[in-house]
Amino acid sequence: MNDIEPCCDNDSDKEDVSRKDVQNFYSNAAVTTQESLCCPTDYNMNDVSHIPNEVLKVSYGCGSPVGRAGLQEGQTMVDLGSGGGIDCFIAAKLVGKTGHVYGIDMTEEMLNIARKNAKQVVNNLGYNNLEFMQGFLENIPIADMSVDLVTSNCVINLSTKKNDVFKEVYRILKPGGHFLIADIISEVEVPEKMRNNKALWGECISGALTLKDFLNYAYNNQFQGLHIQKDYLWKEVEGIKFYSYTIEGYKFSSKEKSSEDNSIFATYAGPFESVVFQGTKFLLGDAVKIDHKIAKIMSSHSYSGQFIITDSNIEKPAGVNTEITCCN
Repeated sequence: MNDIEPCCDNDSDKEDVSRKDVQNFYSNAAVTTQESLCCPTDYNMNDVSHIPNEVLKVSYGCGSPVGRAGLQEGQTMVDLGSGGGIDCFIAAKLVGKTGHVYGIDMTEEMLNIARKNAKQVVNNLGYNNLEFMQGFLENIPIADMSVDLVTSNCVINLSTKKNDVFKEVYRILKPGGHFLIADIISEVEVPEKMRNNKALWGECISGALTLKDFLNYAYNNQFQGLHIQKDYLWKEVEGIKFYSYTIEGYKFSSKEKSSEDNSIFATYAGPFESVVFQGTKFLLGDAVKIDHKIAKIMSSHSYSGQFIITDSNIEKPAGVNTEITCCN
C-alpha cells in the first residue's frame, strides 16, 4: 500500500535558528512596514470599518480567510500568527458579543500593536470578545476541542515543524470544526539553497510547501472534506512560481465518521479546474461520493496522484499532482 507520508521536517536545531530569524524579521516588520510582505489582499470595507488604520499598515498576509469562513454569531475562532490583529478584529464583529476570538502570535511587538488597537475595536463594537496570547504554531495555548474555526494568513510556511502545526490544529478544534488557511504554495519543492536563505524565509518563500505536501499533512492528521482554491500568483523567485491558495479542511465528529464508514469519497487534486470521470464531474478540491469500483480505478497507477481517496480499504495515491496550469 502506498500510504501518503508527510514530508520530512527539519531537525530541532535548524528549527530554533529559523524561528529566531523569523521572529526577528517580524519584530522589525511591526515597527517598519515591509513592502516585500504586502500581498494584494483586498478586504471588504464593511469588514474593516471598525479597525484603526495603524493595523492596516502592518497587516501582512496572502488572503482573507475570515471573510470566507462563514462565521456565525456565538462561535469561537483562533487565528494563528495573528500579527497586528486584523483578521481577529474582523472575526470579532462576525461572531458577536456571545462569540470569542483568540489571536496567537510569537512576536511580542506584533502582540503589543494588536492589544493596543483592540481597545479601540472593543469601543467601536461595544463589547469585548478578543484575547491575544503569545505562543507558537506548534504548541498552541488553547484547550482541546474548544474552537469552531482555526484560521491563518500566510504563516504555516514559516514553521519548520509543519506536521506539529496540523496536529495542534486538529487537537483544538471541536468535532465538526474546520480550518481555513491562506498560504503560499510552491509549484515545485523549494531547493535547499533557497531554504537556507533567511530573507526568503521571512518573505514566505523558503518554507512554502507544494500542494501535494500541504494536503498530505492535512490528510495524515485526520482532516477530511478538503477544499482547495487557487487565488493568484504571488511571485516568481529563481524560476519557481509561488501561488496564494486558500485551503479548508474539516474535523468530523465521531457520529459523522461512523455514518460514513462504508462511504468512499474522491477529491480531485488537479491539474485542471474540473474533470468529468465516468460521467461524474469533479471540481478541483471538492470531495465527491463514489462507489468501490470507481475508487479502485482512481487508485490505479494511471490515475495515481490525481484523486485523493478517503477510505482506508482502498490503496491511496502516492501523491497529488502539483503541475497546476489553471492560472498564471
